[in-house]
Amino acid sequence: MKHGPIALIDGELPVVALAPKDALYDKVSSNLREVKARDGKLIALVSPGDEDVSTFADEVLEVPLVHPALQPVVSVVPLQLLAYHVARRRGCDVDQPRNLAKSVTVE
Repeated sequence: MKHGPIALIDGELPVVALAPKDALYDKVSSNLREVKARDGKLIALVSPGDEDVSTFADEVLEVPLVHPALQPVVSVVPLQLLAYHVARRRGCDVDQPRNLAKSVTVE
């Protein structure tokens, strides 16, 4: 965030952030406050009962807090659904993305 991406944030840029209550929560929360200070539109995936990020995010999705090794698995499903629905709204063919090159091995 500090050396580039933060410069892109304005009132038109949606920022999707993962903010589960884990060891990095305080640092993530601090970065997300910087996003809001620059008028970014913040969509946050948080743990149930979150009382910090939920107070300033524009949209909040709660995902269960699970063992740290499984947290990415739990968090990726809402992100995949978000990507799918955004692509559909933009009129993209989600079954045949442009510029996708398949690798085929022929013997």
